[in-house]
Amino acid sequence: MGFKDLFKKKKKNKVCVIGLDGVPYSLLQNLAQQGVMPYTAELLDSGYLHKMKASLPEISAVSWTNFMTGSNPGTHGIFGFTDFKKGSYDLRFPNFLDLQKETFWDTLGKQKKKSIIINQPSTYPARKLNGTLISGFVAIDLAKAVFPYPLKDSLQKINYQIDIDTFKSREDHEFLWKDLEKTLQGREKAFQSLWKEDWDYFEIVVTGTDRLMHFLWNAYEDSQHFYHQNFLDYFRKVDNLMYKVGSSFKKLNGNREGLYILSDHGFTGIKQEVFLNAWLEKENYLQFNTSSPQNLSQLSPKSQAFALDPNRIYVHLKNKFPQGCVDESEKEELKREITDKLNRLEYQGEKVVRRVFDSNEIYKGPFLSHGPDLLVLSHYGFDMKGSVKKKEVFGRSHLQGMHTWDDAFFWSATEKAQDLTISHLSSIILNHFQKSHDS
Repeated sequence: MGFKDLFKKKKKNKVCVIGLDGVPYSLLQNLAQQGVMPYTAELLDSGYLHKMKASLPEISAVSWTNFMTGSNPGTHGIFGFTDFKKGSYDLRFPNFLDLQKETFWDTLGKQKKKSIIINQPSTYPARKLNGTLISGFVAIDLAKAVFPYPLKDSLQKINYQIDIDTFKSREDHEFLWKDLEKTLQGREKAFQSLWKEDWDYFEIVVTGTDRLMHFLWNAYEDSQHFYHQNFLDYFRKVDNLMYKVGSSFKKLNGNREGLYILSDHGFTGIKQEVFLNAWLEKENYLQFNTSSPQNLSQLSPKSQAFALDPNRIYVHLKNKFPQGCVDESEKEELKREITDKLNRLEYQGEKVVRRVFDSNEIYKGPFLSHGPDLLVLSHYGFDMKGSVKKKEVFGRSHLQGMHTWDDAFFWSATEKAQDLTISHLSSIILNHFQKSHDS
């Protein structure tokens, strides 16, 4: 099939979304200005680029879920990549079946509009919708990551893979480049195949951007880095995929109205990783029954608070946790005490914590009580972690880049907005369909 064949479709009102996982507003502007991303530069000159806040915590599992539901964890029920099993300190991995709020493409389906979604994170296992869904990470089995099921065979024929091998890639950077290339090619082939279908809403997400910045953010910042050119070349390829999708949409739609591009959080380099459970233990809020704990089930009943990845602090409440020791009447004072101490935390004279959010400030809805009590937002460079195995508050690993909260981006040909969060975007998309219907 030739590239021009992609355009042979009847014109009607449509929306197309391109997601670039983790790409910060600042990096996008910089690479566009440098000429690394020429199509992006053209878009920035012709539309509106917004700096946007991600979710809290600033991770894909929550931020993409905020995007697709237009809500927050208190309403949709997803608070992180992990959560507690009911009545236990054991952890589980919430999935798409745990989502308590419908997505905006569910809403579109009720309006008889068809959606095609490629590589949407936090949608595994794929569930029924009016159209096609290919789940993004965390997706284990391709057979359970697609709807309708027969799509699996065609994806296997084009060597489509959901994600890179993150474990091998973090150690072997030569393998990383090959796996990033293979995964990106699979996205493009899936786009070329599914674009021919009839649809009203089309979405494609690139997650290799996030992986690259976790493992080799320093290759972006350091122009003398051995892999600096590889880093730029990868973003040039991402820009080329954006061009193919964006120009196809413009040809199909007659203009760029209804084309949206976004990221789910930003990125920056890591100075130090900060282990919240080690800090809580040092401050005598957390104790374990063993000198070498492996998980939270080994905490002492005397513990007043503990943390889950990446920056969620839970008060050890009676009636919420099996061995909880904190009365509801003591909770607010304990939260204030922990917040005050975290606000004073420093590393080599530098403030670590930017702000500690009370969950009541940022979450609303029927599942509010299921989530954490505090969320710790760090200053850039201090990467919050929830490990129970670390003994020191500060440390470093192989990771070079960390997520940021307020440096995500949203681009639109027509929309101008202020104080934008990723939860607002579903309304923008649905309003586009409604405005077009009314006109």
